[in-house]
Amino acid sequence: MELHIIHTLRAINKVLALLVGIGLLACAGFVLLDIIMRQVATSLGGTEEIAGYAMAIATSWGMSYTLLELGHVRIDLLRARTASFGRALFDLFAMVVMTGVIVTIALKSWPVVARSLSNGSRANTPLETPLALVQIPWFAGWVWFAVMSCLVTLAALSLILKKRHAETESFVGAFAEQDTLK
Repeated sequence: MELHIIHTLRAINKVLALLVGIGLLACAGFVLLDIIMRQVATSLGGTEEIAGYAMAIATSWGMSYTLLELGHVRIDLLRARTASFGRALFDLFAMVVMTGVIVTIALKSWPVVARSLSNGSRANTPLETPLALVQIPWFAGWVWFAVMSCLVTLAALSLILKKRHAETESFVGAFAEQDTLK
């Protein structure tokens, strides 16, 4: 069951990563169009603002994909020197700590969105972008990352308790070791 959950999360995250990638590609096209238009003494304006919003949203959603692709940076000096069970415990500890941080970020992000919604806040820029339009997808990305981190942590804990600790390596291990384990 645990590995089925991880497989499902990976599939969802691949779709989300594709959508985020399409959004970034559209943003790059918008910036490119603005650069080309500047050559003929005109501009769309606001491309740097929109690109900043796109990066914030892409980052919050991209974190989930990176988690299951073992792309987050880890210092695993001690972990690498232990047996499979020890590595699984280090991995579980890393996931518990990261999950705590991500849940805290998601919880602390909501008041930012709520304040923007209640005040009708707009960016202090020529575009006067309603901040909630940007903050809601940004917040949703952090919530998805928090939910996913909790599920991954619980799956790893369940496998360790069932003494199937070697199976956790594929979704909470360290990427550098994956090639040597095959």
